Amino acid sequence: MRKTIKFNPLAVGIMLACGANMSLAAEGALEEVTVTAQKREQSLQEVPVAVTAFGEDSLIENGVADLSDIQKLTPNTTLQVSRGTNSTLTAYIRGIGQQDPLWGFEPGVGIYVDDVYVARPQGAVMDVFDVERIEVLRGPQGTLYGKNTIGGAVKYVTKKLSGDTEFKIRGGLGSYNQRDLVLSGQTGLTDTAAIGFAVASYQRDGYGENVVTGAENYNKDILSGRVSLELNPSENLWIRLAADQTQDDSNARYGYLMFDAPTGSETSLDSVYDHESNMPSDNSVETGGMSLTAEWKVSDSITLKSMTSSRTGDTETNIDFDSINRPDFDVPAYYKDEQFTQEFQLSWAGDTANLVSGIYYYDGNAEGGFDAVLGMYGITQNVSGNVDTQSLAVYANYEKYLTDKLNITLGGRYTQDEKSADVFKGNYLGVYSPMFADRYDGTPAMDTPYAVLTDYSNSDEWGQFSPKAGVNYQINDDVMVYASYSAGFKSGGFDMRGDASVNPETVDGYDPETVGTYEFGLKSQLFNDRIRLNAAAFHTNYEDMQVTVQTFSEATQSFSSAVLNAGESEIQGLELEMMASITDRLTSNIVLGYTDTDYISVMDAGVNIADQWGAFQYSPAKTALGQLSYAMDVAGGELVMNSSVSYRSEMQIYAAPSALDVGSVTLIDAGATYFSGDGNWQLSLQGKNLADETYRNAGYNAFGWVTGYYGAPRTIALTGSYNF
Repeated sequence: MRKTIKFNPLAVGIMLACGANMSLAAEGALEEVTVTAQKREQSLQEVPVAVTAFGEDSLIENGVADLSDIQKLTPNTTLQVSRGTNSTLTAYIRGIGQQDPLWGFEPGVGIYVDDVYVARPQGAVMDVFDVERIEVLRGPQGTLYGKNTIGGAVKYVTKKLSGDTEFKIRGGLGSYNQRDLVLSGQTGLTDTAAIGFAVASYQRDGYGENVVTGAENYNKDILSGRVSLELNPSENLWIRLAADQTQDDSNARYGYLMFDAPTGSETSLDSVYDHESNMPSDNSVETGGMSLTAEWKVSDSITLKSMTSSRTGDTETNIDFDSINRPDFDVPAYYKDEQFTQEFQLSWAGDTANLVSGIYYYDGNAEGGFDAVLGMYGITQNVSGNVDTQSLAVYANYEKYLTDKLNITLGGRYTQDEKSADVFKGNYLGVYSPMFADRYDGTPAMDTPYAVLTDYSNSDEWGQFSPKAGVNYQINDDVMVYASYSAGFKSGGFDMRGDASVNPETVDGYDPETVGTYEFGLKSQLFNDRIRLNAAAFHTNYEDMQVTVQTFSEATQSFSSAVLNAGESEIQGLELEMMASITDRLTSNIVLGYTDTDYISVMDAGVNIADQWGAFQYSPAKTALGQLSYAMDVAGGELVMNSSVSYRSEMQIYAAPSALDVGSVTLIDAGATYFSGDGNWQLSLQGKNLADETYRNAGYNAFGWVTGYYGAPRTIALTGSYNF
C-alpha cells in the first residue's frame, strides 16, 4: 500500500509529551525520496543541499495544480502568478528573484524542465501534468546550474516511458465553472522504442469581470500538449526526443483600483476582482520547445549525456495601470523570445569519489515593445528593442569520500557571457503609438515621434567564476551534517527602459550581480525512519545588486528609468522541514522558514537610501505550513484525508515600501483523495482558501494610480483519473 510522507512537529511534540512509544515497527517508515539536485540520482537525505521534492502522489494529495501551489509547501519560497497574465511567473527564493518580466532582464531563480533551462518567465507557471517529480533547490546553484540561479532552482521532471500500452484520462470540475481534461498515453513501437503523449485543457470562468463590458477577469483558458519518443538501442544507451506546446488564451488580468482615481471621479469597486478598463481583454501567451536527450553508459563508472534544446515564446498582453474606462495610463505590450541550448555532461562514479562535469552553451534572443499611454497628457511613450545573448560555460563538481563518514565537495563553473542590444524610446503626440495602433479603437498617435529619448545599439561581455566548497559528516546511519559555501551570479545587461536623454550612461549597460552563501545543514531520519528532520541555516552576501529606479518628469512628460549596480545587502535565515509517520495511518508535516533581509547600501545619485527601502520585495520574513493527513482502508483501496494551514508574514511588493504592501496571510486547505486498490483510478476532492481570505499578492503603484492583484478566493474542485 502506498504511504504518504507528511509531518507536523506539533503533533509529534504532543505525542512525545504524552509519553508515546516511538519504537515503532519498520513498516510505518517514511519512503525514501530520490532527487537529482546534483545532476545524479541520490537519496534526499544524502544530498548536502537544501532541497524539497514532491512526487506524483504528494502533488495529487496536496491539490497542486500548477507551480504556484508549491510555494505553500516550501520554506522561504515565493512562486506566484505575475500581474498581467495567468502564466507569467514571479519567483523568489531566500529573498532573491526577479519580479519584472521585461525582455532582456534575467531571473534570479532558474526554472528547468528535464534539466533544460527556461530563460523567460512568460509561460513558466506550468500546469502539473505528465510529471514524476518537482524539486525546489534553495540557495545559489551556480556551479551545476549556471547563471541566474542565485536564489535557487525549480526542476520539473517528467516521467520516462515504460513501453507498456497505457491510456489515462483525468478530469476536473470545480468552482467558477472549472473544467479540466487531461488525456495521456503511451505504447511500445518495438522492443527498443516507445512513444507517449499528453494533452491538457484547463478552463475556468473568472473570479471577477470588467463591469463595463462584462469580460471575465482572472479566468483560465489554457491548452497544453507534450509528445515524446524514447529509444533504447542497447541496455547502455537511452535517447529521448520530446516536444511541448502551451497556448494560454486566458483574458489579460486587470488590477483593482485601490484608491480614488487621481484624475476623474472613479472610486474603488465592490469586488477586488473587478475592474472597468477601457483596454481589450484579449491576451495570448504561446510557449513551446523541443529537446533531444541522449545518455550513454560507457562503463560501470562513466556516463556521457547530451541535452540539445530549443524554445520559443510569443506574448501579447495588455496592462492597465489605472483600471478605469479611459486611456489615462494604458500599457499594451508584446514579448518574443527564442533560445537554443546545448549541454554535454560527463559523470564518473568511483569507489571513493564522484565527478559531474560538463560544457554548456546558450544562444538566445529576447525582443519586445510596449506603450506607456498617458492619455491625461495626450502623449504616448513607446519603448522597444531586443537583446541577443550568447553564453558559454564549463563546470565540474567533485566529491571525495575521505573516510566512511567524512566527504568533501569542490566545484566551480566559469561562464563567459556576451550581450548585444538595440534600445529605442520615443514620445508620440496622441494615444497609442503606430506599433500598437491596431489595439486602439480611436485615433492613434502621430506616425513619427516628436522626441527620441533613446536610440542606441551596444554590446558588452562578462566572465564570472562561481565556486563551491563543502564538507558533510555522517554522524551515524541516521544523521548527517554539512557546511558549504556556494556562489553565483545574475548576468548583466542593458536597461530596455533606459532614458538616454536623462541618464546618458544607460547606453553602457549594467554589470552582473553576485551572491555568496554560507550554509549549515542537518539531514536526519529518526525513530526507525518514522521521522525525517531536515534543517538549514544560511548567510548570504549580495553584491552589485541591480537596482531599478524609475521616475516621471512633469517637465518632459516622460519616464526616466535606470538599472544601477547600486546595491549591497545581507540575507540570513533558517529553514526547517519535519515529516513523521505518527502512526501507521496518521502522518503530519510542518515547514518553517525565516528570512532576514538587510540593505546595507543602495546608492541613488550618490546618496545611500538603504534605510528608505525596508524589506526585500516578495520575501516575507516568515513562512509556515502545518499539515495532518490520515489514511484508511476503504472498499479495497485507500482514502487519504488531509488538512493544512499555511502562513506568510507581511510582504513588500516593491523594493521600497508602498501602499501595495500586504499584511500577513493565513490560508486553510483540506482535501480527500481515494486511490483504488488495483491502482487504476483515483478521485480527489480539494478545497483551497476555505476561509475565503482576501489577500493581495501583486500590484502597480505609479504616480497616483494604485492597483492591486489578488490571490484566488475559496475554491473547491473534484478531480479524478482512470487508467485503461
